[in-house]
Amino acid sequence: MSVDHTENWSARERLRSEPGTLLEHVSVAVIGIDDSDRICLWGPGAQELFGHGDGALAQHVGLLFPARGPGAGADEADAGPYPADAGPYSADAGPYLADRGRTLGYWRGRLPVRHRDGTVFDCGFRAFTVVSGEDRTVVMALASRSTELDRVKTNLAFLDALFDTCPIGLVMLDQDLRYLHLNQALADMDGLTVEEHIGRRMPDLMAARDTPGLERLLRGVAEEGRPVVGHLLGVRRPEGDQVRSVSLFPLSQAVGTRPGVGGLVVDVTDREAALVEAAESRERLELLDRATARIGTTLDVKVTAGELVDAAVPDFADASVVEVVDWMDEPEIFDPRLPLVTHRIASGTILPPPADELVSGLETVHYPPGSSIHRMLRTGRPIAVAVDTDFVTTTVMHQERARILIDSGLTGILIAPLIARGTVQGLTMFGRAADRPPFTEQDLRLAAELSSRAALCLDNARLYTRVQDIALTLQRALLPTNLATSPHVEVAHRYVPGSHVTLVGGDWYDAISLPGGRVALVVGDVMGHGVPAAAAMGRLRITAKALARRGPEPSELLTELDACAQESGIELATCLYIDYDPGTGRARIARAGHPPPLVRSPDGRVETAGDLPGVPLGVGGHPFHTTEIALSDGAVLALYTDGLVESRGRGIDEGVAAAGAVLSRATDGLEETADRMLSHLLGGPPGDDTVLVLARVRHRPRTGLGAH
Repeated sequence: MSVDHTENWSARERLRSEPGTLLEHVSVAVIGIDDSDRICLWGPGAQELFGHGDGALAQHVGLLFPARGPGAGADEADAGPYPADAGPYSADAGPYLADRGRTLGYWRGRLPVRHRDGTVFDCGFRAFTVVSGEDRTVVMALASRSTELDRVKTNLAFLDALFDTCPIGLVMLDQDLRYLHLNQALADMDGLTVEEHIGRRMPDLMAARDTPGLERLLRGVAEEGRPVVGHLLGVRRPEGDQVRSVSLFPLSQAVGTRPGVGGLVVDVTDREAALVEAAESRERLELLDRATARIGTTLDVKVTAGELVDAAVPDFADASVVEVVDWMDEPEIFDPRLPLVTHRIASGTILPPPADELVSGLETVHYPPGSSIHRMLRTGRPIAVAVDTDFVTTTVMHQERARILIDSGLTGILIAPLIARGTVQGLTMFGRAADRPPFTEQDLRLAAELSSRAALCLDNARLYTRVQDIALTLQRALLPTNLATSPHVEVAHRYVPGSHVTLVGGDWYDAISLPGGRVALVVGDVMGHGVPAAAAMGRLRITAKALARRGPEPSELLTELDACAQESGIELATCLYIDYDPGTGRARIARAGHPPPLVRSPDGRVETAGDLPGVPLGVGGHPFHTTEIALSDGAVLALYTDGLVESRGRGIDEGVAAAGAVLSRATDGLEETADRMLSHLLGGPPGDDTVLVLARVRHRPRTGLGAH
């Protein structure tokens, strides 16, 4: 080792012990002593401890020691006095210190030292020998104030006693959450020795009821420095579950090491068991409240089932499915002796593959008699089953599906019936993996409540769907399948039902052949939805068709329809009636509160016709008026209901103008024009039923003596 007396130590940090609450303020002086007992190495720590600057280099080491008095110094090993040949002053302690280092190789002891200002105080020394590059020896001495060392020793002794005798569990973890140090109290809680803990991860070793939650808690302390005080943790033990109060704090980062976690663990099972149960009950109630608010927001069966799955995963379970029963005959009575067929309409999981294939890979599911599903439906109450050989054998019919179930990671399944108004709607299943606690009686009660509320919503949605199907079937039966044809009127028509959010409406249309080659075009809209609106629509359409064939004025026809509406209890309906005569090229128009027709001339100009709107049918007491207009040969009439031109954020006038703009640009046939108008004006599923009728009119050539 080559020692340079002129080396600049002022730019270096002084040597300190590793940071920490006990040692970080203990300064260490580094001194090098050559073969002549002169100082050859003088660090910043030595300057701070003794007060001498770089001028101490090359000085005799006795510079650092005071005159000797009684008991001036002693080895820690034997506490004996300096030898007699050390002289009357402990300045001879410098050579003594160097000699101890040379002859013993390593020496530890305490000596009084003298600061440059004359102050005398005790220091602890460590002396050892190193060999320089020229085969010369140098004694390296490390010195620290005895008071600082005593404080550290006292604190360390306290910590040792604390770990040995404290009845509270104490633990130190590294950044990977592995045990570095723990006391016997914590080892006894876990039922393992201290040695069996060291090097193993706390989340893996401590059988917490919520292992992922414990992992997140520890990570928050280790990585974010966020302390935790009094966190209640459920732990599974062979002799019974425990409740532990856990307090965690980040450990100071030592030089060259990574931060870790310190903790205190107290077994509070007897004191806190009731509080934990109360907390879990609150969580269940909160889950139930959230689920109640989320389930049944629509009258769509699949959406409602999906809401049940979303409410359960991941708060209550790792996976969930909803299945409805495929009843072949009415009444809907469950027979446990027969196989059960269900349709899986909703599913979800947070587990990795193949769990996603397990929950979503089937649409139709078959359960053999004697399955767990049959057992649950026979009692009408939820059951919890373990995913074991017995469950797989009795419930899963296909070997491949059984393998996927075993590989999915699910260890327990809770099966609950969906029963509403005495009818089994289907079933729902909740699954948990091994890192979650098994389903309890409280979980069964929560699942029963969830399923009961969901079943009622599903039944409402099912009844709604049936009524909607009936209304749609009725409406389609009452709407014309083939409109009347005429060589002078070409017709294209469209009917678009409203979206699933609304029931079927009362929109209708017709084209009617009249005496003398005339053609009547009619469009109407009964306010309301469902079967009543569809039935009212059918009555008005049939009445209008019968009245039109008698050839009345359009205003007279609306008057008759108004009387029919009042007699039938139809409170509000709109109607547009047009009587076109191809012989004259003129059309008579009457409106009962309906949007005006659009007329496109052959030159592309579009305008509205029939400027007297009239009052809706069913109001009564108001006359209707007929307006007569001339139509150019090849003109196109557009009749429609308000679903085409009115929407959220767009009024009728704005919608009519938009429809006219699209119609004015039309250059294709009527069918293409109808599709283009629907595409531009609706853009997607309409919120209300929509009718569009396009009619291109032609004049009938005159015949007889006046014709050429």
